[in-house]
Amino acid sequence: MASFVFITGATSGFGEATARIFAQNGFSLVLMARREERLEKLKAALSSENVAVETLCCDVRIEADVNKAVESLPENVKNNIRILVNNAGLAVGRGPIDKGLTDDWERMIDTNVKGLLYVSKAMIPFLKANGNAQIINIASIAGKEVYAGGNVYCATKHAVDALSQAMRIDLVEYGIKVTNIAPGAAATEFSIVRFKGDSKTADAVYEGYDPLLAQDIAETIWFVASRPAHVTINDLTIMPTAQAAATVLWKK
Repeated sequence: MASFVFITGATSGFGEATARIFAQNGFSLVLMARREERLEKLKAALSSENVAVETLCCDVRIEADVNKAVESLPENVKNNIRILVNNAGLAVGRGPIDKGLTDDWERMIDTNVKGLLYVSKAMIPFLKANGNAQIINIASIAGKEVYAGGNVYCATKHAVDALSQAMRIDLVEYGIKVTNIAPGAAATEFSIVRFKGDSKTADAVYEGYDPLLAQDIAETIWFVASRPAHVTINDLTIMPTAQAAATVLWKK
């Protein structure tokens, strides 16, 4: 049986593009996301790639649901998972910390940090047992720099960066690679979620320059995952050419 890659946040943006590129390269897939209709649509689309696709409709913020979903996988799938892509994440709201909404904070912390931890804890035993394994955590330039109005989101992505380093230390004896990928500005659903459906404000984020696309990050993830067994890309920051730092963008 082909090796499986387990991808969270699989039904849009980086996650969907990553699922497609791994399927094109012969990997079977375990796709976890909240939106069941999108999961089934993606599964149907990928069936033409002649790879096995398992779907898990689950919110990574709920540990019991994560554990139940993982446990429901067939044994032959569990025994062949070799790559975990912790992609599920989001930003909600932007502004001074004293004007922040605690509900927004909790959504970001629960998804970006706790969700990554819950999925990783559930999956690491299989990665240890299966060998030649890798964890790829999708962080952000916000995990390298802090910018005005980003406070809690930046804190969560700094946590992802730190957890990637910690996982690498904890798992090196098992031969498990751990890679941290930090994208800059990317035109996905990110801004429409951050600005809570305000498409005018979200669209303005990407005006005047060429942002990264989901495919760019998927290709980067594939490159990292396809290195020889003795090579690990520990940490990678990828930006659009027009972006020199988190808040430095050259707009035409």
